[in-house]
Amino acid sequence: MERRHRLRQIVNVANLSTPLGVLLARTGTGGLRRGPQGLLIGTGYRLPLPVAPAFTVGNVVLVRGDGSVLERRPRLLAHEARHATQYACCLGPLMIVLYLAGAGLSMALCGDHASYNPFERLAGLEDGGYTKRPLRFTRH
Repeated sequence: MERRHRLRQIVNVANLSTPLGVLLARTGTGGLRRGPQGLLIGTGYRLPLPVAPAFTVGNVVLVRGDGSVLERRPRLLAHEARHATQYACCLGPLMIVLYLAGAGLSMALCGDHASYNPFERLAGLEDGGYTKRPLRFTRH
């Protein structure tokens, strides 16, 4: 494992975001397995929120279904790995609050949670399967 991934792994354990992700995985998935870059993959996520094929808490990527979406869409895993790095940089679980604020801002600006959410933009909108939507209030 690369040094930067090991550092991210350590920081996300220390800031409690990975333990929170493991708890969520134990509650809402069929189990955990090791993934690349020090990530843990929880497949079979079945809780109703969030509505997404995959999402990340700390170094834990939670995936609906059998996880094959990560094999079919390798850029999605890269996107989720960037979110893991964001947890390391944003004081762990505080990332959830900041992400929700960004999602609210994006909803107000364009009607979708990702297009103008700085966390989704920095993780790569297209890699996450999002299409950038136009602002609601534009001059013509």
